[in-house]
Amino acid sequence: MGNRVVLTLVLASSNRGKLEELRALLGGLPVEVRCARDVLGVEPDVEEDGATFEANAEKKAREVCRATGTVAIADDSGLEVDALGGRPGVHSARFAGEHGRDEDNNQKLLAQLSAVSTVERTARFRCVLALASPWHPRVWLARGSCEGVIGSAPRGSRGFGYDPLFVPNDAPGRTMAELEPAEKNRISHRSRAAAELRPAVHELLRSILARANRIAE
Repeated sequence: MGNRVVLTLVLASSNRGKLEELRALLGGLPVEVRCARDVLGVEPDVEEDGATFEANAEKKAREVCRATGTVAIADDSGLEVDALGGRPGVHSARFAGEHGRDEDNNQKLLAQLSAVSTVERTARFRCVLALASPWHPRVWLARGSCEGVIGSAPRGSRGFGYDPLFVPNDAPGRTMAELEPAEKNRISHRSRAAAELRPAVHELLRSILARANRIAE
């Protein structure tokens, strides 16, 4: 297929950090990842009311696929903290309120862990990616996770979300926000989900090209 763009994937999010990460993580594939807002002109209004990352990712992918008429990719991800019974989980982006800012979410998390010792601050980032096509009834799902601990104060200026607090086991002593983008993309929950999703993208590309060839005959 070469390096030419064969397919546009519309990301069901306006989060530029996620957009840039997915562009890097899907590098080498003949696809272009675009933000839904850039395609539709407005932010997609999808209520994330699922009880799981899988349910939310699938819903966002289906609705943006329907709205754009093209292939959509959705990311639903969050932080699970063991000492908080897995919270904030699917509510990670709204932990400090309906439109919680990253700083507010981080401060609320620190406040709730103020009496928790370092060894008990185990946590993980989880990511589910969903791929929906207008030409297929199924939605492909891919999952990834990254284990670590929650630090005592924000560190680092890169990344987004809870990155300044999360110290991954694969990069001990540094938060996600202190890692270079390439380092983060080697170990993150999103990178692992993207690696799992690649075969689905290849499958979709093959079916789209086969469909185009049939039409051309």
